[in-house]
Amino acid sequence: MVGDEHSDQHLMDYLGAIKRNMLGNHFWEYYVNDAPRIVLDKLEKYGYRVVSMTGVGQTLVWCLHKE
Repeated sequence: MVGDEHSDQHLMDYLGAIKRNMLGNHFWEYYVNDAPRIVLDKLEKYGYRVVSMTGVGQTLVWCLHKE
């Protein structure tokens, strides 16, 4: 998952993200099939940098910032 319904449409297009609504959720999300490394590389080229990373259960979460 790389974004929600309020995410920058141009950035989601650049990442090749697909907008979907999962059964039971009351919101839309953007999803990619790429590995995290590929997405993080694309975001770095777009001007983002990783600030922190953590694991939540079996989920990984990256916090990024754009100057």
